[in-house]
Amino acid sequence: MNIHEYQGKEILKTFGVGIQEGIVADTADAAVAAAKKLSEQTGTQWWVVKAQIHAGGRGKGGGVKLAKSLDEVKEKAGQIIGMNLVTPQTGAQGKKVHQVLIAQDVYYPGASPTKEFYMSVLLDRSKGRNIIMYSTEGGMDIEEVAATKPEKIFKEEVDPKTGLLPFQARKVAFNLGLSGEAFKQMTKFVTALYKAYDAIDASLFEINPVLKTSDDKIIAVDAKVNFDENGLFRHPDYEKLRDVREEDPTEVEAGEHSLNYVKLDGNVGCMVNGAGLAMATMDMIKLSGGDPANFLDVGGTANAARVEQAFRIILKDTNVKAILVNIFGGIVRCDRVAQGIVDAYNNIGSIPVPIIVRLQGTNAAEAKKIIDESGLKVFSAIELKEAADLVNQVLSKN
Repeated sequence: MNIHEYQGKEILKTFGVGIQEGIVADTADAAVAAAKKLSEQTGTQWWVVKAQIHAGGRGKGGGVKLAKSLDEVKEKAGQIIGMNLVTPQTGAQGKKVHQVLIAQDVYYPGASPTKEFYMSVLLDRSKGRNIIMYSTEGGMDIEEVAATKPEKIFKEEVDPKTGLLPFQARKVAFNLGLSGEAFKQMTKFVTALYKAYDAIDASLFEINPVLKTSDDKIIAVDAKVNFDENGLFRHPDYEKLRDVREEDPTEVEAGEHSLNYVKLDGNVGCMVNGAGLAMATMDMIKLSGGDPANFLDVGGTANAARVEQAFRIILKDTNVKAILVNIFGGIVRCDRVAQGIVDAYNNIGSIPVPIIVRLQGTNAAEAKKIIDESGLKVFSAIELKEAADLVNQVLSKN
């Protein structure tokens, strides 16, 4: 689960991580009120107006603007709120901006030089360890740094048995070229950041940039925080931070029906029970020359209602030209699933694309008979490869 920058910063602050202070606003007038309040709290006289969407590269799309007066705060907040912001991470369709963060200006003029760094905390699945990835090249796309200046990227592995050790935090500060008070502050920053990551069951922290201010404080100027959804049951307060406006509407609708759905770019809709079988099904479609349009796991109880809703979700994607249903009847009987497919087909009224059905397990023979005798535009298969080949055959005819 992703959250907004302002929400991520609020969480980090509770763990003692230094942040660029700010107040969120959803109208231009509220932005002015936020700027006034922020001036009272921090003394800032310039403000940064930052679009709040779940995507990076906001500045490149015009979603981050400096305001040097309250009139400019109102003007620039009015420009950003409601705009369709296109960034390298949103795709060409962009995202509508519903709110802005009014943040203190931390690059005020006349101050001694500042320095930007990059830092993230994430899981290295190949090693089963969390890592802190960091660089002296803050404020840039880390992918570009990795491609052009790989020697500028450092990684610190954290043993899960011991957690982050003090010498490791000091090593990060040393590799970033810091000394004196800035060195001490960076050590504290890294320690608090890792503590926050571990405590909230995050899957990613990305801070770009981490700023060394003119008075040697270390603060997070941006904050990308992603949660591991499998751990959210331990954090009901954080689960409330979800903003469904930022998510794919079809995926949100699927979740409301307890369907695990992820939209992809292909033309073959997939309806499967079990995540492992779903992955195998998508692999087989690719090996047979097709291209999956989605991942959809209907779970162990693939009854008629769930099957019907799954069909409706898949058909919202206009790129879908065929649907492959692959169900293993372990918990659920295959004949019941087959009847559910027939009932769902009739309830929807008309499904404009061919459907290939493979049912294996309990009462598979009875299920195949139900499908074959339904009179509907449904093809049955026994082997998974046979089903995938059938998909390509019907696609080649269309």
